[in-house]
Amino acid sequence: MTASYFEFHCPVKILSGHKALENLPYELQRLGASRPLFLTDLGVAKAGLLDLVTAALRDSKAVVGAVYDRVPADSSVTIVQEAAAAFRQGRCDSLVAVGGGSVMDTAKAVNILVSHGGDDLLQFSGADRIHGPLHPLIVLPTTAGTGSEVTLVAVIANPRKRVKMAFASSHLYPQVAILDPRLTLSLPKVLTAATAMDALTHAVEAYLSIQKNPLSDAYATTAVRLIVHNLPHVLENGSDTAGRLALANAACCAGIAFSNAMVGIVHALGHAAGALCHIHHGTAMNIFLPHGLEYNLGKRRHAIGELLLPLGGHELYATTPPRVRAEKTIEVLRVFQGRIQELSGLPTRLRDADVPMDMLESIAATALNDGALLFNPEDMTLEEALYVLQRAY
Repeated sequence: MTASYFEFHCPVKILSGHKALENLPYELQRLGASRPLFLTDLGVAKAGLLDLVTAALRDSKAVVGAVYDRVPADSSVTIVQEAAAAFRQGRCDSLVAVGGGSVMDTAKAVNILVSHGGDDLLQFSGADRIHGPLHPLIVLPTTAGTGSEVTLVAVIANPRKRVKMAFASSHLYPQVAILDPRLTLSLPKVLTAATAMDALTHAVEAYLSIQKNPLSDAYATTAVRLIVHNLPHVLENGSDTAGRLALANAACCAGIAFSNAMVGIVHALGHAAGALCHIHHGTAMNIFLPHGLEYNLGKRRHAIGELLLPLGGHELYATTPPRVRAEKTIEVLRVFQGRIQELSGLPTRLRDADVPMDMLESIAATALNDGALLFNPEDMTLEEALYVLQRAY
């Protein structure tokens, strides 16, 4: 499939390297900021990573305006409101997010409130409902998975309605993303695996999306290759800084790919399972990914077969007949998942992730309302969603 027309956009300046975070003072100065709010979570703070980042401000004109370190794994509107209050009380002029996807998404949502005033996030929910520029935002990922450092999207939970609200706007892009492997060294094995499989899913679904294009394909296949080649080594040796940096670069590439091409059924099911059963997003992606490929075989057989090259290598690709490359891709993916499970304990079935079987119908119904389905090659009914969930159980 060749796109007859496409748009591609990534305005984020990316700094990637073993001492990349030392550039933070310069980037703040370049953006005209000197008093940032630092957002993070307690785990990152206790691991000393926030101290590592703020130490970079020594001997610079920038100072820490305020710190909010209570961002949970699934951020909510309440957390965003609290962090926005900290921004205002600290008379801050910018934001620095140090953490995973939840921290970065929280920073984007906080930026909406402190830039446009008020505490009502709901009025900005949806696509292109944010008008005008926001305060400078610099993000330093401590996981290699979400790609939020290069996306125009934020997802924030609304506990009262038991849904996750999505925000999409070109104004939500961070100005700078700093990828430094020192920030991911302390990540436990299972989270390293889950976040990497999240990135792999971003790349694969972007490659299958109805909005795919040659540029998003290039980023997607690069991400797949980097993850497959480096994740097992990093799980075997967590202090492998070269591998950690490769995974960070992969997550970034996958984020650029899906920010332009979008995702599909795997994310629709994963969002629903996360909202209703609080399953970790990366774990959900790992569980649903092969089932999503199987579901889309009818419309994306050729594209799935093409993924065998970055996923399985050139020799396997060349020796596999074209008519069965799609099935071989899924087979290789399942073998890879088995290896990752062996090294990290990452679940590959819903039952192993403590999802109750009596929740499957609710998950299916919720998934049908997820915007990710708009970009999936195949349409999905309630019965089909339930069938996929049962196979994943």
